[in-house]
Amino acid sequence: MPKYPDIKVQLIGQDSNAFNILGICRRAMIKNRLPQSEIDTFMQEATSGSYDDLLATCMDWFNVE
Repeated sequence: MPKYPDIKVQLIGQDSNAFNILGICRRAMIKNRLPQSEIDTFMQEATSGSYDDLLATCMDWFNVE
């Protein structure tokens, strides 16, 4: 189960550029009023590995559609 299952991010059908995916997730976190510390933690984790790691991090944190 994702860390924030109530936050849905639509990645399917979007531009699959890593920066675009990060932006979608970041905007969802801001919209759902997560603290900056959580946003920073997500961004650090999401950018610490490969593209596949980025996608896995998104799925670990959010309800990905």
